[in-house]
Amino acid sequence: MHKQTSAAAAPSWGARLAPYRHPDLKRSLWQLTSTSVAFVAGWVLMYYSLALPYWVTLLLAAPTALLLVRLFIFQHDLGHGSFLKSQRVADGIGTVLGIFTLTPYLYWKRTHAIHHATSGNLEHRGFGDINTLTVSEYLALGSWGRFKYRVYRNPIVLFVIGPPLHFLVKHRLPMIVPAGWTRERRSILVNDAGLAVFVIGMMWSIGVGPFLAIYLPIALTSCAVGVWLFYVQHQYERTYWEHESVWSFNTAALEGSSYYHLPKVFQWFTGNIGIHHIHHLHASIPNYFLRRAFDELPELQKVNRLTFSRSLRCIPLALWDENGRQLVSFRAARRLAVS
Repeated sequence: MHKQTSAAAAPSWGARLAPYRHPDLKRSLWQLTSTSVAFVAGWVLMYYSLALPYWVTLLLAAPTALLLVRLFIFQHDLGHGSFLKSQRVADGIGTVLGIFTLTPYLYWKRTHAIHHATSGNLEHRGFGDINTLTVSEYLALGSWGRFKYRVYRNPIVLFVIGPPLHFLVKHRLPMIVPAGWTRERRSILVNDAGLAVFVIGMMWSIGVGPFLAIYLPIALTSCAVGVWLFYVQHQYERTYWEHESVWSFNTAALEGSSYYHLPKVFQWFTGNIGIHHIHHLHASIPNYFLRRAFDELPELQKVNRLTFSRSLRCIPLALWDENGRQLVSFRAARRLAVS
């Protein structure tokens, strides 16, 4: 059985984190308004920069894409009910933001809730997570199955090819959800319609070439950053995977979710989502209170701390070794197979 850390074993995390969970309407509206204005300003600057060498436009795409990532964090909080008290208003704003983040709101809201409820549970993989096989499952596959999984876990596929395919293609298809998920299917169709109106309207307003010159670098960069953030939140060496009979919600949150320690400017752009272990303990905490909870609860400050340089070492990890209780590379899995 998995040995819990002292932080994971601490009682009543829900009660201890409850003081941080209530949204502050003024802060939420300020975050949403100021970031939206900055995002639009980024678009305007990129448009006028097209008169200059294109590398200037590409430079401006970086902060503009990061502003879109920040808007996605607000959409994320809206889905958790941690950004506004009115869920109806939250769902409406989240649906609009989803047009720009390329993420159908109600579809993502449901799959992400499943992710939170089952993260680290070996019997409930497949919704809202990076597909992860155990070493024994991988070794039991035939050559074609192993090839497909190795392609999927290849860094070029995961972080370069996969993100635009996921957001620009997969998120357009209503059949990606079970037939009974009526609201979620409708959400995908609404997202497609809103995106079509936005794209056609912008192409008509500024021209096809200028639109693509602005939109594509923003979309490709923000998609890649989003996937990378989600990857490092759960895919590191001493993460947590357990069978349902002994799976623990608190342990999954604290041992299976990282604290991604980023410079303050990137903490701002990413809405403190790097403090992911606390977010998984209590998803109702708004992004702007995660830091305060972290600062005021010392036992949560050294759990699974990843710096950027250390997070790069997580890239080769692809298989869960149930005996060693760690993620390992394909090369390490081969050594385990012959030992």
